[in-house]
Amino acid sequence: MRTYIDAIGKVEVINDDIIIALNPPYRDGLKGLDGFSHINVLWWCDGCDDPLSRQKMITSAPYTEETLGVFATRTPQRPNPIALTTAEIMDIDSDKGILIISWIDANNGSPVIDLKPYTPSLDRVENPVTPSYFSHWPESLEASSNFDWSSIF
Repeated sequence: MRTYIDAIGKVEVINDDIIIALNPPYRDGLKGLDGFSHINVLWWCDGCDDPLSRQKMITSAPYTEETLGVFATRTPQRPNPIALTTAEIMDIDSDKGILIISWIDANNGSPVIDLKPYTPSLDRVENPVTPSYFSHWPESLEASSNFDWSSIF
């Protein structure tokens, strides 16, 4: 089965701003988003869109000595290199199709394939269970901003 995905825009890093720049046909889709503080950005890991990366099912991770299946990690090397980032919305210009967000772990120019508002009733889990090697990681997006990620990756 083949599935078609059309990029709705791309990530742009301009000075200190992280921008989601939507293609003109998708700009009207921003209507009503200004009532939300956070957004889920689905983007394409175009740097890992090659046959070898798409075939990789077992990977090593810097946070454990175990090898893991790609579905137990956030590695961009996976059958479909789709990534998900939750970010704070800093500003929206619906006319220009511009969304300024707090951060994203995508590269400048990475294709954006969808945007969904962050809604706690659907996106928040009160008591998630994770493997013990994550026990020292932050418990929220807000706490993550002060965490020393360079000690992990």
